[in-house]
Amino acid sequence: MKTLKCDLCDATADGETFEDWMAALRPHYGEAHADVMSDSSKTKEDMENWMAQNKARFDAA
Repeated sequence: MKTLKCDLCDATADGETFEDWMAALRPHYGEAHADVMSDSSKTKEDMENWMAQNKARFDAA
């Protein structure tokens, strides 16, 4: 089990896999960072970059 901080604040989420960690982080993101989640200027490429950066953080932990 890995525990990583949110990429935008000090909140943490746990997960055995990157997908588990993402699922655990999703409610926090939706509540604390709703503005980011609903930002219509974000593209599919932005989402893919976020996934790649955070997967690398998860793998390194």
